[in-house]
Amino acid sequence: MSGLIDFWMGLPEQLRYLVVTLLQIVAILLPLIICVALLTLVERKVIGYMQARVGPNRVNLFGIKGLGQPFADVVKLLIKEVVVPARSNQFLFVVAPILALVPAFATWAVIPLWPGFTLADVDAGLLYVLALTSAGVYGIILAGWATNSKYAFLGAMRSAAQIVAYEIAMGFALVGVLMAGGSLNLGDIIESQRGGPGSWLWLWLFPLFIVYFISGVAETNRAPFDVAEGESEIVAGFHVEYSGMAFALFFLAEYANMILVAALTSVFFFGGWLSPFEGYPFMPAILQAPGFHWFALKLSFFLFCFLWFRATFPRYRYDQIMRLGWKVFIPITIVWIVVEGVMVYFKVGPWAV
Repeated sequence: MSGLIDFWMGLPEQLRYLVVTLLQIVAILLPLIICVALLTLVERKVIGYMQARVGPNRVNLFGIKGLGQPFADVVKLLIKEVVVPARSNQFLFVVAPILALVPAFATWAVIPLWPGFTLADVDAGLLYVLALTSAGVYGIILAGWATNSKYAFLGAMRSAAQIVAYEIAMGFALVGVLMAGGSLNLGDIIESQRGGPGSWLWLWLFPLFIVYFISGVAETNRAPFDVAEGESEIVAGFHVEYSGMAFALFFLAEYANMILVAALTSVFFFGGWLSPFEGYPFMPAILQAPGFHWFALKLSFFLFCFLWFRATFPRYRYDQIMRLGWKVFIPITIVWIVVEGVMVYFKVGPWAV
């Protein structure tokens, strides 16, 4: 053991830093990928419960019925043939699913998971989040264009228009978060919400919170905003020509983005890893202490809302979706930013500085 420690200390400092960083990346990405796989099972189980059905219960793992279903799906998709259309742009056809998936994982680099730990504690973390969450649309556009299929291209344009409309509303909502937190650093935004649930930004920025979360549902193409699949055309939208693992990457991106939106909603409006019992003197210190478990609980609640919406609401028409994004959400965010500016100026609210 001492020899291993001596070997480690003998390595150059830059190499040790690189190894530690790579291990941290793996420690974040591996559980995240497993959570994405298990979320597909949880979704089917939750919706099955809401509709008085059983859900997947055939593929068992560790004695738990249905737990092996996500892994069985992975094996099935791995052995399926990936068909590349003859007249497609083969390079972009392969790159498009990766472009859709990578931003959803890369954004976790700036998300504070627990007090004092962020993979990349950059001061412009909020700008980094905005940049990467906007980059996923390129994968969708390239997927529709590279296949050389008119149906896929129409689906890509429809998805891109929807994502852009709600991305603007999300951006304006985050302007309100920036004004309240007084920093672009996500850790500082969490710290600015100390003081219990009454100091969390959801209360003071409630319209922006609603706009941000619903826009996140729309941007991930989740029900009731999942018109991008174009079921009336008897095709699957922009990924109609994809099969096997190439097809699976798009759905991995969808579920990864669901987890990301839930995490960002927790960070921006619900105090991230802060305890909901903070500031209550009659509560035990262990319940008032911040930690990853509070962040995970808040994230899980918002993920449940994604599944709840899918089992509850009917699909909107496309014109209703675009009207909501452009004519309702954007004006609401602009008006509330003005209201918030007045509140900050007159120092109304615990976060006003």
